[in-house]
Amino acid sequence: MNYPWGDKRRFNSYTAYFQRQFGGRVQKISIDAGFTCPNRDGTNGVGGCTYCVNDAFNPSYCHPTKSVTQQLQEGVEFHKKRYRRSKGYLAYFQAYTNTYANISKLQHLYEEALSFEGILGLVIGTRPDAVNEEVLDLLKKLCHKAYIMVEYGVESVHDKTLKRIHRGHTFACVVEAITKTAQAGLPCGAHLIFGLPGETESMMLDSVSEISKLPLTTVKFHQLQIFKNTVMAKEYLENPEFFQLFDLDEYVDFICDVTESLNPNIVIERFAGEVPPRYLVSAPWGELRYDSVLQYIENNLEKRNTFQGKYFRSSM
Repeated sequence: MNYPWGDKRRFNSYTAYFQRQFGGRVQKISIDAGFTCPNRDGTNGVGGCTYCVNDAFNPSYCHPTKSVTQQLQEGVEFHKKRYRRSKGYLAYFQAYTNTYANISKLQHLYEEALSFEGILGLVIGTRPDAVNEEVLDLLKKLCHKAYIMVEYGVESVHDKTLKRIHRGHTFACVVEAITKTAQAGLPCGAHLIFGLPGETESMMLDSVSEISKLPLTTVKFHQLQIFKNTVMAKEYLENPEFFQLFDLDEYVDFICDVTESLNPNIVIERFAGEVPPRYLVSAPWGELRYDSVLQYIENNLEKRNTFQGKYFRSSM
């Protein structure tokens, strides 16, 4: 059968979303443009989130000493070997808070990326407390000539959790930022982490219910991974029983529950995170690649004869 998103996969996939948007595969090229974070420089806090290690997600070609253009050049060459059928690329401003600068600097960086041959648009990773009307006005202007998406770190809907992990904002701030971004006509993504300290599976599913109410285009789900040399690593080593680190079978079952309850209009970009095990205090999944995890999840959805949004009920 075909599902409401128009294909036979049991979830609203990022691949199909790109097919609808661009008529084929589009690959993201990560950029580290040298931004910092209001949760690091003293504006909202210092030290950052307790789990944060941006280097774990940065490809080898990403470094703030290189220009945006150089990173795109190296990124395209890096990805051409694997994704030969890509119709184009999106410049992914990924590291730290990529709207956290004066508007002239933002405009220069974004336009430099958009001027690179083959770049069809931007994906801008940021925090809900670092986007204002001036930034949204700039992005609205840019979206007339290119695809522009804003991707917010949400992590949890529970203020107690957000405080515990030192996020430096509330869930009300998330709701306001996502609502204003959608009202500006911009596609909007969110990122959630499952297994944060103190959260039960019921609380995590509450997070899914809450984000299902928001005007989101996409969502990324990650299992909690504890990185070496972080505050959270110290907490974990002192009180491991306070954490729920999913093993693979547990996570596959749980993420299928998540998928069933998620608004079917929201595109799932990722079901899980993947970083080199050398960054982790504990690597219960070993060196298993994301493609294999995705196959386990799709197999389980089929085994359960279930699909995204099966138990979603709109409040409208």
